[in-house]
Amino acid sequence: MQSWPDDLFNFAWLEQRDERLRELAELSEEEDWQYHNTPNDHEFPILYNYIRHTYRRVAEERKISLSDNGDFACFNSGLVTTNQEPIFASFEANRREGAQPWYFKGWYRSGQWELNIFPALPGLAHYFDDPSVLVFDTRKSLRVNIEHIIEETPRDRFPDPFRSMGNFPLQSVLNGAIANARERVRRNYKAAIPQFYRGEIQLLLPLCLNDPKQADLALVVEIHENFYRAATCLTLDMAYNNARLLARPDRDWLKP
Repeated sequence: MQSWPDDLFNFAWLEQRDERLRELAELSEEEDWQYHNTPNDHEFPILYNYIRHTYRRVAEERKISLSDNGDFACFNSGLVTTNQEPIFASFEANRREGAQPWYFKGWYRSGQWELNIFPALPGLAHYFDDPSVLVFDTRKSLRVNIEHIIEETPRDRFPDPFRSMGNFPLQSVLNGAIANARERVRRNYKAAIPQFYRGEIQLLLPLCLNDPKQADLALVVEIHENFYRAATCLTLDMAYNNARLLARPDRDWLKP
């Protein structure tokens, strides 16, 4: 069976990456692909991360299709046009010695003639088998390793004045924010947002440290059979990147 490099940029040469991303952003449904809290070198950082990790997943699942002559390849981007037509990334074999095996040809709608060279178009990346993992079960206990969160989470992820706060007062703030997050999920199950990270589904809960209407961090909740465990926090931009692989997150609290 054909195997593929695990990184998109080892798989194919993409000339003028930001321009290619802009083309995809324009072709697909309108969506905010920008960070609003974190400086970044890319024009569309969320889209940049999305397409790289989508490729990684379809490569793992062997969901990259070849033309009959083996000179062309494509994968399903997971994105659609405003008319809900799937968008595919297409590549041609790279004849340059010492270069990536493929080079990028373009983004194509499923009905475009450029894709007629493929006998079958590949399916979407698949991330979970049990839909119940997408919902926080409030009947289960949540075990929180507060000490690990405080000691291992970089302080620059916290907003002021919590960055310079001592461990004990910060522990009190986090305990209160986590308790509030649990109550929020109890009232509205959509407040727990699923993310895909290192082959596993996890859940993200909003941590509001300054203002109950504004999340400052996302608490990462690991799923175990009979309980949940939390031991780290992410910035909202980091959390959005991971959550966007599965679906466009509800903007109730998680915003890029």
